[in-house]
Amino acid sequence: MDDTSRTPGAHSVHSSPEQSARQSQGISAPLGATLAQGGVNFSLYSRDATGIELLFFDQPDDPKPSHTIVLDPVLNRTYHYWHIFLSGIQPGQIYGIRAHGPFDPSRGLRFDPGKVLLDPYGRAVVVPERYSRVAASQDGGHTSAAMKSVVVDPSAYDWEGDVPLKHPSARTIIYEMHVGGFTRHPNSGVASGKRGTFAGLIEKIPYLQELGITAVELLPVFQFDVQDCPPGKVNYWGYAPVSFFAPHQAYSSRQDPLGPVNEFRDMVKALHRAGIEIILDVVFNHTAEGDHRGPTISFRGLDNNAYYILEHDRSRYANYTGTGNTLNANHPVVRRMIVDSLRYWVQEMHVDGFRFDLASILTRDAAGQVLPNPPVLWDIESDPITAGTKLIAEAWDAAGLYQVGSFIGDSWKEWNGRFRDDVRSFFRAEDGSLARFADRFVGSPDLYGHKQREPEQTVNFVTCHDGFTLNDLVSYDRKHNESNDEGNRDGADDNRSWNCGVEGPTDDPAVERLRNRQVKNFLAVTLLSIGVPMIPMGDEVRRTQHGNNNAYCHDNELSWFDWSLVAKHADVHRFVTLLNQRRLMRTVEHERRRKTLIELIQRANKSWHGVKLGQPDWSSPSHCMVLSVEMKEDRLLVLLIMNAYWEPLEIELPPATHNGQTQWRRWIDTALDSPMDIVPWRSAPPIAGIAYQAQARSVVVLFAD
Repeated sequence: MDDTSRTPGAHSVHSSPEQSARQSQGISAPLGATLAQGGVNFSLYSRDATGIELLFFDQPDDPKPSHTIVLDPVLNRTYHYWHIFLSGIQPGQIYGIRAHGPFDPSRGLRFDPGKVLLDPYGRAVVVPERYSRVAASQDGGHTSAAMKSVVVDPSAYDWEGDVPLKHPSARTIIYEMHVGGFTRHPNSGVASGKRGTFAGLIEKIPYLQELGITAVELLPVFQFDVQDCPPGKVNYWGYAPVSFFAPHQAYSSRQDPLGPVNEFRDMVKALHRAGIEIILDVVFNHTAEGDHRGPTISFRGLDNNAYYILEHDRSRYANYTGTGNTLNANHPVVRRMIVDSLRYWVQEMHVDGFRFDLASILTRDAAGQVLPNPPVLWDIESDPITAGTKLIAEAWDAAGLYQVGSFIGDSWKEWNGRFRDDVRSFFRAEDGSLARFADRFVGSPDLYGHKQREPEQTVNFVTCHDGFTLNDLVSYDRKHNESNDEGNRDGADDNRSWNCGVEGPTDDPAVERLRNRQVKNFLAVTLLSIGVPMIPMGDEVRRTQHGNNNAYCHDNELSWFDWSLVAKHADVHRFVTLLNQRRLMRTVEHERRRKTLIELIQRANKSWHGVKLGQPDWSSPSHCMVLSVEMKEDRLLVLLIMNAYWEPLEIELPPATHNGQTQWRRWIDTALDSPMDIVPWRSAPPIAGIAYQAQARSVVVLFAD
């Protein structure tokens, strides 16, 4: 051990009598390190600890603390809360926790006084250069190699009047992105010291504005363990949290202890000024502490039984996440921590919404059983602070629980995995996919109609960070994850992809033209369908991962945004930009009047067609959907043709009269070369005739005023 373990007692180690006199009992609330009256109140929860010490450091990699404060188990404990007030502590002070207690895994107890632990409520984290996950997994001390918490004053920031944007869902376009990967590429144009940081993202806000998105959904930005991955790799995605309150230190260009907090706020403020909301991808289903062989970083060493779902054999962790452990989200203490975290990010960090990774795990109780009314989900939804924020659930877990269309609550939106699967199936011309595709296009009433919810309950996406990029979806029939060093066993095998005739890159112009068309087909459907659309970073310029559908461990050019693609695939970028422009013109009247999806569908003046008017073909071999819709509030008649068939089809047009003449105008035809594949809405050219030839594997949108 590189620091001497001490027996708790009512005294301060390495502190003067004057310092001892200035410390007091403290109070149990609020939890964490809270500045008050010239000092800091520290409070944490541990039911079974026999003693708690606070360790204070001058630098992140100090081999031993400069001061150690031992909490008295009588004076400094209320119920299971350990607390103390210390005067003179300032923001920026680095600290850690040492917890004494029994090490008895058979009872779920894993105290290790050799470990320096993070404060579960710590608002910032410092990571020493020598940080070692291996050391944290072994017996004994690792002080100099341990992550440590930082005292933060949340009020010490000038928001300059910043307030939540509260964009209506009907005009929300989500851009899923990775903070590091967005600007880390050398060709990003961002200075090397700011690449891959919150500050680097700020420099690229004009790009996001031009694209026309209204919200960024950031892959995890809570502090995570980059070493939680196979040897020789790094955890790039960030689904390995060690703190639920601290922004990830490596995403800050400022490496002083308080730098990440304020740089994150700078980013939020800048995005809000640009009219862009911030949604965080949050991981409340597991931590980076892994299974019984994993490291002791925080929760395990403070109250293992409270924070985790354990098996009947209390020495083992339930694994509903596929990561080795599962947070005990419906335990009262963990419930409170989750809600307190969300409140903090809304109140102090001005975040606009949250996407909950593997949200179905939050429905499980301490035995892993699914609860009909999970307390934590109702706590989140009914909390007055989080009310009005966007709440999005990934409504499944890694143990087979799938709740798309049945997730609990009155205001949760859902990642619609059925949309992804059925749209992919349709555009690779699978038999029997047409009816499902049509249902997805109009908001998935088979999934959401029974809830009497708004049309935007569904979040529609074809690709996301997890899986093929859109370019790779049309370029590969099989995953190619060999570079992950797991024998290509990792990643999903069911991708519903189609390589358009050649596996991987090709010089064949016909194949490349077809792929470009398929990319635009997927983007058009995502942005035209009823619901909230989401596109991941780089799909608008055909970013590739060379067939890797599980690039979680690649912090390199395989995962980064390649800015040269903006020029190379300018036609796709333009296509998305014009789609976004028109979507932002959508009416929000149904949202203001709280109309449900079913009401919207039932009251719509719409007709389904096939190649002949009024004769839709819903048979299994059919691969073409034609829908005409009268948009009364916009005074428009719209005709949508989705032809996934491998041959052109002659589509009979409904009458659209203007001064006695048929006046259809063509907005989109993905079979045409740019710039005629999509035109500015007001510049759409008229077309003549009573029929339109929809080319093979194309999307066509016509409208009439």
